[in-house]
Amino acid sequence: MARARQIMIVGNGAVDEGAGPLIDTADMVIRFNGSRNFGAAGRKTDVIAVCNTGRPGAGMLADAAWRDSEAVGRAAAIWSVRDPDLFAALKPDLAISHPELDDFCDDYTDGFDAFATANGKQHRIIHRSVHEALDETLFGLGAEPYVVPSSGMVVIQALLSDPRHASDTIILAGFGHSGWDGHPFEAERRLVDQLIASGRVMRLQPLFASSLSQGT
Repeated sequence: MARARQIMIVGNGAVDEGAGPLIDTADMVIRFNGSRNFGAAGRKTDVIAVCNTGRPGAGMLADAAWRDSEAVGRAAAIWSVRDPDLFAALKPDLAISHPELDDFCDDYTDGFDAFATANGKQHRIIHRSVHEALDETLFGLGAEPYVVPSSGMVVIQALLSDPRHASDTIILAGFGHSGWDGHPFEAERRLVDQLIASGRVMRLQPLFASSLSQGT
């Protein structure tokens, strides 16, 4: 049986001063899109999870600074968090409910796949079933109508639903549960609080930094 690992999911929000070295001790570190707090939130990067549709996806692929960044260079894998089939299915309804998001479902998954292949990285598409199960949970927690869950929450759901990570410690850093109003951040915060209470997830806190670094 594989040993339990520490998986650090690092959002793009603020992290406590001095957290970087601790983040770098994790067995696996997942960052997002432009990895805005790279450096302050450590440097170890195993996975870059990307919004592979819409303007964020187009922007990253077109941006030499993103392609050549240290975080992307360190990553062994690129995870596309938006299943192309699901987003193609969402497009007609979004055209009615959010006509301003006319390019939101434009798909750049093939571009990320090609980039990963050309640079010796694995490429994973998080399956639509993860997104759909997360939607069901969030609405069960009273989420108001929203566009899509945040990428961070999709990645958390993907790990929690994967039996290969059943024994791993999942630690969150840089999650402020705020930002674009198309994400259901308040419901996501409630869900994370539930997961913490159940022992499935924890937030990175200075109080247990020493015990994490010792592997206990």
